Amino acid sequence: MNKHTQMGLPTSEHQARALNGKRPPRTINLALQGGGAHGAFTWGVLDRLLDEPNLSFEGIVATSAGAMNAAVLAYGLTEGGRGGAQRALANFWRRISHATAFSPLQPSLLDRITGSKSLEHSPAFLIFDMVTRLLSPYQFNPLNYNPLRQVLEQSIDLDAIRMSRCPVKLNICATNVRTGKVKVFSNDEISIDAVMASACLPFLFQAVEIDGEAYWDGGYMGNPAIFPLIYSCDTPDVLVVHINPLERTELPRTAAEILNRINEISFNSSLLREMRAIAFVTQLIDSKSGNGLDLKRIFVHGISDDETMRNLSVSSKLNAEWGALVDLRDRGRECAEEWLAANYEAIGKRSSVDISARYL
Repeated sequence: MNKHTQMGLPTSEHQARALNGKRPPRTINLALQGGGAHGAFTWGVLDRLLDEPNLSFEGIVATSAGAMNAAVLAYGLTEGGRGGAQRALANFWRRISHATAFSPLQPSLLDRITGSKSLEHSPAFLIFDMVTRLLSPYQFNPLNYNPLRQVLEQSIDLDAIRMSRCPVKLNICATNVRTGKVKVFSNDEISIDAVMASACLPFLFQAVEIDGEAYWDGGYMGNPAIFPLIYSCDTPDVLVVHINPLERTELPRTAAEILNRINEISFNSSLLREMRAIAFVTQLIDSKSGNGLDLKRIFVHGISDDETMRNLSVSSKLNAEWGALVDLRDRGRECAEEWLAANYEAIGKRSSVDISARYL
């Protein structure tokens, strides 16, 4: 008789896991948002999830920095399993930090003294911010130089992702500039250009052209889109790793704060629409109206740290100093640990997010 029974308490599945020291097998799909250097938070979440030997991933859909994390994760899993994925992610973010080490966009002395992760007191950032508001990337960056391309080329082997032995269904979102529609690149379509297109902010970089079409950041039409997981995966569970806060209590007042909030709202809008659709389908399934309809129930889960993200300025998305990245990684690991402890048993059974309260 265990101590819970002796105390008159029911022995739940959660308690049984604690006694056995091992969680039962579960499978989930991942939906990874973008957010520049804030994507290091997602790195930490993934790093902790990969520590779970019985937690597997069927599908991944991702945008922008999330797309980079997803591509590196898929490559690492294919080539070296869980440990290989963790090493690949760590190497990728280390390369990002190295690539930006000699960039003029660095925290100022004041930022370093105060411990701020922003670049708002950096003269180089202030000049850069002004230039990007007055000139297009076709004017201030005519050679279309982007250091992230080389980092990606060093970090992933695309042939491994395209091969049938890749253990996950990878979906990367970009926005078609001409049509305004979302484009989803799946495993056999993944390329460096596809990943770069998913992270192409139009005020910073020239549109990425693929097969005669031009693409911008996928966040405009799906940050990320959920429907690829619904259509192509058997697993009903979708774990959304949030980077962009859904809500802000304080009214943005500076130009940078206003622009940042506009981007957050627009980047979250497509996700909110899909969550409303999921909530509607769930209501149909649970009601008599859904009888006879071939509807798929989706269980929604979420990992986020809105408080931390709200306290980070928009300029911190460009701060790839190793210390700042590691801090976000560690916070991501902590949030994933908290989510696993509280919600692992919900996987495959129910949503651990109140969709109406969180998204509607």
